[in-house]
Amino acid sequence: MRLVLDGRTIADHFPGIGRYAFNLAQGLASVLPPGDELVVLHDSRQPNTRFKLAELAGFPNVKLLEIAARNFSLAEQLRVPAALRRVRPAVYHSPYYVMPYWPGCPSVVTIHDLIPFRYPGDYSARARLIIGLTMRLAVRTTRQVITASQASAHDLVKLLGLAPERLTVVPYAPDPIFQPPSAAEVAAVRARYRLPAEYVLYLGSNKPHKNLPRLVQAYARLGDPASQTPLVIAGHWDERYQQAKQEAEALSACVSFSGPVRPQDVPALYGGAQLFVFPSLYEGYGLPPQEAMACGTPVACSSAASLVEVVGEAALLFDPLDEASIASALLRALSDAALRAELRRRGLAQARNFTWARTAQQSLAVYQAAVRSA
Repeated sequence: MRLVLDGRTIADHFPGIGRYAFNLAQGLASVLPPGDELVVLHDSRQPNTRFKLAELAGFPNVKLLEIAARNFSLAEQLRVPAALRRVRPAVYHSPYYVMPYWPGCPSVVTIHDLIPFRYPGDYSARARLIIGLTMRLAVRTTRQVITASQASAHDLVKLLGLAPERLTVVPYAPDPIFQPPSAAEVAAVRARYRLPAEYVLYLGSNKPHKNLPRLVQAYARLGDPASQTPLVIAGHWDERYQQAKQEAEALSACVSFSGPVRPQDVPALYGGAQLFVFPSLYEGYGLPPQEAMACGTPVACSSAASLVEVVGEAALLFDPLDEASIASALLRALSDAALRAELRRRGLAQARNFTWARTAQQSLAVYQAAVRSA
């Protein structure tokens, strides 16, 4: 069987989806039956400083196929199907819902989350219209849909009317770079970002559903523990959403904002933290707590949406809508070294339950179902 994976999202514009596509390609290369072939589409004109496509070309059952069709362009609606007619695959998989909707062969799409449907106020009317149209087209024109959590599967059925028999939950896994870092790696990252010897970490965006203002308010309630162990908020910062910074200033909270972090520094940033905290109100999956666990960092996590599926019993859970619940979980973790050690042990074990080989094997079963339904 010949499979085509659309790797045009393996580019800087798609850091999360690109990582998914790249790791899935590597996983598929390791589990494909003898004689099967994986063709990965790519457009070398799109900037890509994160992922080495040459590593994929090193697999004997993987072929890279250059195609001049940028994401979001009319060209992808014409040139990708034309390329597929030449390649004649059994199935085409798009890791993104903006895709060629009539590829001319059985197709599969991955829908990572439904945040625009759950939090429409974070998007302009034009963006809501475009996202709604393109996501519905993707769901209706493909044979099978993959999503990463039962929570997202529920949303797809409820909000987009997807038939459950066309939907499969295939969990993600941590990128192989996420492992416990060495002391030297941690020290170098602390120096680079001017971090204290002990800190609590949040890593992610500051979009409203990430719930950072409430996290800052909860942290300010801790008193002495917070003054000794500052909260470091790192990651991409959208200037439209300033409330967390405003709350930190108003409450004189012991919070610092580090901004974006180089991808190669993230494992050591996780590994140097006493605790990783993730207060999100909604996630399609929730890679950051999984990555933190893989790096050996104890995790305190929201109990919302998919996150319980990701962390299992390996994290200290709290109600993300209850400031007191967040504060209680933080205080408990910061004041109990034995608890942090136990969370570290459980987290490492939980993270090992997820591998890209397993994700690829489950995805392969979805491809086979798409072919059978043709």
